[in-house]
Amino acid sequence: MEQFEPGSLSPPQLAAIRRSLASGRGALTRRSLLRAGGIGALTVGGLYGLTGCGIPPAKREGDATTASDDHSASEKEIDFSNWTEYMDTSDDEKSRPTLEAFTKRTGIQVKYTEDINDNVEFFGKIRPQLAAGQDTGRDLIVVTDWLAARIIRLGWAQKLDPANLPHAYANLIPQFRNPDWDPGRAHSYPWTGIDTVIAYNAKATGGKKVDSVTQLLDDPTLKGRVGFLTEMRDTVGMTLLDQGKDPANFTTADFDGAIGRLQKGVDTKQIRRFTGNDYTADLDKGDLAACLAWAGDVVQLQAGNPDIKYAIPAAGYLISSDNLLVPAHAQHKTNAEKLIDYYYEPAVAAQLAAFISYVCPVDGVKEDLAKIDPALADNVLIVPDKEMAAKSHAFRSLTSEEETAYEEKFTKLIGA
Repeated sequence: MEQFEPGSLSPPQLAAIRRSLASGRGALTRRSLLRAGGIGALTVGGLYGLTGCGIPPAKREGDATTASDDHSASEKEIDFSNWTEYMDTSDDEKSRPTLEAFTKRTGIQVKYTEDINDNVEFFGKIRPQLAAGQDTGRDLIVVTDWLAARIIRLGWAQKLDPANLPHAYANLIPQFRNPDWDPGRAHSYPWTGIDTVIAYNAKATGGKKVDSVTQLLDDPTLKGRVGFLTEMRDTVGMTLLDQGKDPANFTTADFDGAIGRLQKGVDTKQIRRFTGNDYTADLDKGDLAACLAWAGDVVQLQAGNPDIKYAIPAAGYLISSDNLLVPAHAQHKTNAEKLIDYYYEPAVAAQLAAFISYVCPVDGVKEDLAKIDPALADNVLIVPDKEMAAKSHAFRSLTSEEETAYEEKFTKLIGA
């Protein structure tokens, strides 16, 4: 298992961070319907937060998760840190309806702060307190799966009490129930999910459907008009699936096989380029006929261009998540659990999904979402049906050694 040390980021990992800052998911805003993921956008302060000296060593896997004194019974409050534009607002943007309804029902006041701009920067903010065994001043945070995995392994997330999470336990959709980094969701629950799919411009393809990585890499009619992503997990993960491998359980030989397959696409100039979110303009114009894409982007592009289509390969697609965690030493754990559970009530989840348009992790939401917007309720990129869910795959957790080696190979492939 990974032994993550402050300051352990290797040059290839830092290169991946810089790519994400320039054009990857880390460069995206929430309202563009893409999460900041992978390593996340990097600021100088965020980097030094990860690599600075003078911080006590991280806890090791196997240490008991630190529980703090819970003041929820006497202090009806929660400090909740989230990403920007990741919560429903009123039309005048002066209120947050679901949060206000929660306070009205429970009497718990929510101090809601949009102070997460990317994963690395935010981790740099809270890591010193967590490493020192101190309260971060936050009772609930939302971080992407790879960072959630690290926080949990370091013993810096509190174990959740199932007794306070009846709706969450009952309504979490199956595809998110058992990630390898938090079996059984002992410490986390998804806030939203994000799909990696194939998108194509039907006008640019002459009406031809593009629905596999094999087609992206081998179809001569697409030569020079194909895009893959600069995020390693997305591009390699989708290629692994196309080769009959499981992204949740692959070997280094499997990884190398996927890199070799992609390298052939580079060498033959089948692949035009590797992109971050900037593929959207090229796809919209038809300069890219087909590419790997993030589903939220597809939803937006389709609103303005009827030629934009998407496909779920028969081999499957990748899905990842942003996740709710209660940090170690948080002072209002029970209140935070009540808020997590509240967002797993279908009617509440529908209000949130209608605003942010990400994959909703709550089972039974479709009927309530249909009352708000039938088109959203029928969109499997937001409410996956059984067939869609069955095709989803997660990219497994990597050790520090694997991440360094894999990012180095991927960086060489894409010429970054």
